[in-house]
Amino acid sequence: MISEQSPDFPAGEFTPPDNYDAAQKAVYVRQLKLAPRQIRDAVAGLEPSQLDTRYRNWTIRQIVHHLADSHMNAYIRFKWALTEEIPLIKSYNETLWSEVVDATTLPIEPSMLILDGLHTRWGELVANLDEDQLSRTYFHPEIGDQVTLREALPNYVWHTDHHTAQITWLRDSRSW
Repeated sequence: MISEQSPDFPAGEFTPPDNYDAAQKAVYVRQLKLAPRQIRDAVAGLEPSQLDTRYRNWTIRQIVHHLADSHMNAYIRFKWALTEEIPLIKSYNETLWSEVVDATTLPIEPSMLILDGLHTRWGELVANLDEDQLSRTYFHPEIGDQVTLREALPNYVWHTDHHTAQITWLRDSRSW
């Protein structure tokens, strides 16, 4: 059942920062490293039937698998930007990915394990980037423009907050 009252952006819409300093970068890195714990806390104790409850278009199960898919792609985008000159990234249809059998039926633990390892590596990578490296870009074909790693970082931190808030909203609305 889809809850009609569920907000589009329970954590608020993404607002890109104009700029940020080293202290704010450290906050983003900490949030990046803590993302798997945040997600685990949001899904803790949920039964399989609860994982299959929809928040708008996706079930909680699909949301968790989507986070693993999305953040694997993001990490690879960071690596490409650091090792190639303005690489053209491969975009993907996240809706279709969420409909593939692994996203609809697999327990969430494999994706949580991916997120654990991935965010450890990604957090360390970003923590050690200097200003020149944060200014490196990739070309995103869907938006038709270059994206700096400095711009991408807060967007992916928000992405975790966004989907975690969807799960938390659903839990709260169902008193789980």
